[in-house]
Amino acid sequence: MKLTVWLPTEILLDEEVIRIKAEAQNGWFGMLPRHIDFVTALVPGVLRFQRPGQPEEYLAVDRGILIKCGPDVKISTRNAFRGASLEQLKTEVEKQFREREELEKKARAFEAKLETDLVRRLLEEEKSA
Repeated sequence: MKLTVWLPTEILLDEEVIRIKAEAQNGWFGMLPRHIDFVTALVPGVLRFQRPGQPEEYLAVDRGILIKCGPDVKISTRNAFRGASLEQLKTEVEKQFREREELEKKARAFEAKLETDLVRRLLEEEKSA
């Protein structure tokens, strides 16, 4: 099977695999090369895959869509991280959460500043009217 994982800005993975294990809204499922074609919505979690002759690898995925059609398995998700081990994946996900949290704090501070400036200007306009 050929596994392709698309993010909004890049193709994260495009490789031949011999098996996949993922989680959908109704539970875990596994796929081997002759699996029936189907489409499912993925839930946030860890997807496992194995390349020929290689150990199992991991992919932390946000919500997404998985499409299996013939030999192709395509996944589209907003965010995903690849790791050779669960510990490496955990470290990467925690790092990304911290970075996202910091960006959100900055955005909230900027929004508060804009709101304060708007109120101040409205009060100045009201005084001068």
